[in-house]
Amino acid sequence: MQCEICQKNEATIHLTEIVEGVRTEMHFCEQCAQEQGVAVKSHIPINELLSSLLASQGTDEDIFGDTEKGLSCPHCGFTLESYRKEGLLGCPYDYEVFEKVLLPLIKKAHDGKATHCGKVPAKTPIDTKKQIELSGLRQQLDTAVQNEDYETAAKLRDKIKEME
Repeated sequence: MQCEICQKNEATIHLTEIVEGVRTEMHFCEQCAQEQGVAVKSHIPINELLSSLLASQGTDEDIFGDTEKGLSCPHCGFTLESYRKEGLLGCPYDYEVFEKVLLPLIKKAHDGKATHCGKVPAKTPIDTKKQIELSGLRQQLDTAVQNEDYETAAKLRDKIKEME
């Protein structure tokens, strides 16, 4: 698909606007999108993102306490120094071994969330989707109660009862 403005380059930016129920699609090349003032957010590989977050946390002394600095994974031998250099972990157990250091970085990268909440496959049975949605609502309810947001908690409680 070609850019709607220059009609030369391939459109790589696709915008969809819905105003008063009317859907409008626009397709731009990156250069024309920038000229139009459309913010272009590029994808950053996860290892670069985590490395930049790690760097923004401060010096190694600020991030890794004395005990964390010498820590290594008993399964793969991975160290925090390796993580700092590569931005990748060595094995799944590293998340547990380095949890104290990684958790704040993961939360910062995911707007305060530390649990994966991906999409539900389209072919999932309806009752399974309902159970997944109920589980999510219960987690939101627990969070609302912990934050003493009782109004939201009451709404979530009512929605859960309605679904059950």
